[in-house]
Order: sequence, then C-alpha cells, then structure tokens
Amino acid sequence: MVKLITIEQTRKIEAEADADGFFYAQMMDHAGYATARHAMYMLGEISDTPRITILVGSGNNGGDGLVAGKYLAEDGRYQVRFYLYKRLDTTYAPFADILGHDLFVAYAEDDHDGRVLRHMVASADLVIDALLGIGARAPIQSDLARILRMTKQAIRERRLELSHMSIIHPTDPTYRKPKHTPQILAVDCPSGINCDTGEIDDNTLHADATITFIAPKVGLVKYPAADAVGELIVAPINIPNTIPAMQAGVGELVTGDMVKSYLPHRPSQSNKGTFGKALIIGGSANYIGAVRLSALGVLRAGAGLVTVATPAPVATILAGNLAEPTWLPLPHENGMLSSDSVMPILSEIGSYDALLIGPGLGRTSSTEHFIDTFLMGYRSNVPNLVLDADVLNILAKIDNWWTLLPPNTIITPHPGEMARLCQLSTPDIQANRWELALEKAKAWRVIILLKGAYTAIATSEGDLYILPFKNDALATAGTGDILAGLITGFIASGATPIHATIAGGYIHGLAGEIAYQRHNDGRSVIASDVLDCIPQACGQINAMI
Repeated sequence: MVKLITIEQTRKIEAEADADGFFYAQMMDHAGYATARHAMYMLGEISDTPRITILVGSGNNGGDGLVAGKYLAEDGRYQVRFYLYKRLDTTYAPFADILGHDLFVAYAEDDHDGRVLRHMVASADLVIDALLGIGARAPIQSDLARILRMTKQAIRERRLELSHMSIIHPTDPTYRKPKHTPQILAVDCPSGINCDTGEIDDNTLHADATITFIAPKVGLVKYPAADAVGELIVAPINIPNTIPAMQAGVGELVTGDMVKSYLPHRPSQSNKGTFGKALIIGGSANYIGAVRLSALGVLRAGAGLVTVATPAPVATILAGNLAEPTWLPLPHENGMLSSDSVMPILSEIGSYDALLIGPGLGRTSSTEHFIDTFLMGYRSNVPNLVLDADVLNILAKIDNWWTLLPPNTIITPHPGEMARLCQLSTPDIQANRWELALEKAKAWRVIILLKGAYTAIATSEGDLYILPFKNDALATAGTGDILAGLITGFIASGATPIHATIAGGYIHGLAGEIAYQRHNDGRSVIASDVLDCIPQACGQINAMI
C-alpha cells in the first residue's frame, strides 16, 4: 500500500519517528543513500568518470543532497561537485563529511556572474537538485530563482550543443541518438513545487526523475507540477510502519502488487462458464468500431463469454471478422438503438454477470429514448453495471439521473463528460479532479473513474485511488472503449466492482506504457496497439512476487 501524503502528514510522520528513536539524522542518511543509489542507476555504465553536480540548499533537502554526494564520492567511480546556495557551518555533520573527503565545493555568494555554476552544470552528466524541499512555496525568492534560471539556461545550451552532434540519417542502423545530458534528479521534489497543491514556480527545474521519501507527496501527482517530476521513485527510508502517522493519507497510489491481489483467481480446472458472461450494449452506424474494442477488452480481461447487443446492421458488419463474441442484433432507427431495442435486452439480461452500456452508442433522440426506456424498465435483476461514453452524455440531461442506477454502478467519464454530469466547465474539473471525484461519488452513490493523466478512482465510501500513469499514448480514439471493456471483463470473471475498476485502470495504463515503449513515441500509438499490449501487461502483473 502506497499512501499519498500531504506536507503536514510528512512532518508528523518524521516527528513521530524521531520521538520513537528513528532520529532525523538517520532519516537523512537513508534518504541520501537512496538518492545516491538512484543516481548510479540513472548514470548506468558510462565508460569515462561521470561528473555529478549537486545543487545544495540550506535546509534538510540540501542535507539529503550532501549525504548523497558523500556516498557517490565513496563509491569511487564518480567526480562529485557541490554548489552551495549558502555557506554552512563546518560543524554541520553532512557538510563536515564532505569537507573531510576534500571534494570540490563552490558557493553562490562568491559566484557573482554565475560563471562557475554554468560551467558545473554544462559539464555534468547528472545534476542533483537538492535546493528546496517539500516546504517551498512559489514564488521562489530572487537569489534562488537566479540559480535555477542559470541552471536551466546551462542545461538548455548543453543539450542544444549535443543535439547538433553525430547527425546521421535515422534509417542508418549505426545511428545512435546523443545521450540526453545532463540528466536531472530531484531530491524529494523539484525545487519550487508546492507539494500539496501541485502549483509550480516558473523557475523550477523539470527533472528526469524525482526520488521522494516515505511516500509520494500529493502535489507530485497533480498538475502542473506533475509535468516537472519526470519518473517518480518512492524510497521508504525504513521508517517503521508502526508509527501511527504512517496510517494517514489523502488517497492511495495504485501499485502492481495491489492489482495482482485484486485479479480473480483462475483455476486450471475450469471452462468458459467459470469466468463469467458479459453483455455490451452499444454501437451505431457512425461508431461501429467502439463495441469491437470493448468486446476485445472484455475478453482480454479473461471473461469466459461476451455478447454484443447492437443494431442489427452493426452486428452484420462486425460478426464477419470478430469471431469471439456472440451477437444480439437489435431493432434500430437508421442504425441507432431505439426504445424498441429494450425488450429483447431485458429478456436476456438476467443471465449475465456484468453489463457495459455506452461504447459507440451515439447521441440522438433515438438513443436518448432507448436509455430512458431501459432505465425505467429494468428491475432488481440487473448485473453489475459499467457506464461509459455517450450514455454519460445522455444521463447528464436527466434530472437526478443517479437515482435510476443500481448500487456500485461504475462510471468512466473523461473530463468533458464529467463536466457535463457536474454542470461545470472542463477547466473546473481539471482544477479539482480529486475533490470533485470524491464529492460526486458520494453524492451519486457510484464508483467514478475520472480519466486523464494520473487517473482518479473514487468510491461512495470516500476512498480515493490514483493510477501512476501519465502517457499521451492513451490520448487517442478507442482507448476508453478498451478500458470500459477491461473493467467489465474483470467484473464478469469474479472481481468486485471497485477491484475491477482499479485492476482495469492499472492494466490499461500499463498497456499504454508498453505500447509507448514499443513505438518509442506516443503519437503513433493507436487503440489496437494498446489492446495488443494487454497480455504483456497482465503477464507483468502475474510475474510479481
């Protein structure tokens, strides 16, 4: 379990740990050691002696940087240099250790024109940002802002210089893109981020990786700060879990081992009936492919059988090249579901374990009548329900629509759909994603999966889960249909609604990461690529100990 914590909660954990005998100096030593280890990982196997520049502030964050530098210097493979924002007392233990190793130290107050800083940054393979910790607030004061501005400029110039080197036609198999240098590692948080709100100073260094301690801070997974964090690494630094304050948190960051525990068991002595039946209602003349992607998502989640209830012409088009589902062709109006489509569904619905409504449904008066009639027509025998896409837009037009839904209904809006459901603007949703998801999940008595970078999942009981993915590969048509299918498939095969939502969202995000890596870019990834990566994502989850 990885809790998301605030600044106040962090300080309370540290104070309780110190009072319990795990002293601040020990925490700093563990934090510095973890930082050094990740710095080594980032640098990898560089043949020459890698050069590391550590920007050191005057607080505990700077102390973490000094300790990291000590461990890197003691390793013997690195040239470690320090740039201090302020002079430190030579009796301060982390600084005394550095002086004892006779390492290069420069001071901002002596570097009037910034020439030393620019050289130290431009010649580095790795810059460690240990200037400001979690207590910082924008705007950064002028002298620190100047250090960060000069650092950014030196990095920009170095990277521009490298980008002009070794240009060979990219189809040449011998071509190797110049290394992204210098890399930036932030200690606890990039300097200038508000670790509660996610606000960011204009001068903040955008890190390649951020190593944060104890638990991830709330602001690190909120925008705009999340753009500056890079890869987020959590180092627990050995604070005992018995500390009472360790039990607090704003929400949970979902992990792979957590997802593994939520996946339904698959006994070897089984048949397709063992893993449940799912029904998908959707599709229309204008959106034929959506139900196809959802059906395949259901099957990739391990459901034993999926039936697609769709307008008869859509079923005719899809059935010829999609062999796995069964089909329920429905009456229609010009290729759209209508109120005449309801009775054939209601006569079949009781035999299914999970029901998905929405993919490719379309928004017309015909489909609105269909949803009205369906919601008024079903009674107690409805399976666990997942609502996605246009059904959410139709619901937004119905007063008190949530009173028509069974308990534990799952809705999966993107920010625009959530805005319509809440009667707010999309910027309002994006500015208060977590708070609104929690508020509305309680008010509507549903599970909400609010899509986007760091997808939020909220329950009517007040639980909040954040998925650890921010990937533009998923920002393409059809990926949401796959996600809805995965959640529905996990429910059909035996997962609880909340476990299915978390598992479906995580595996969908992980498949997006794998697709991104396969293509080395997000822009050319399409929904089918993500679908093809789901087996590998599931395999990675199953391989976890």
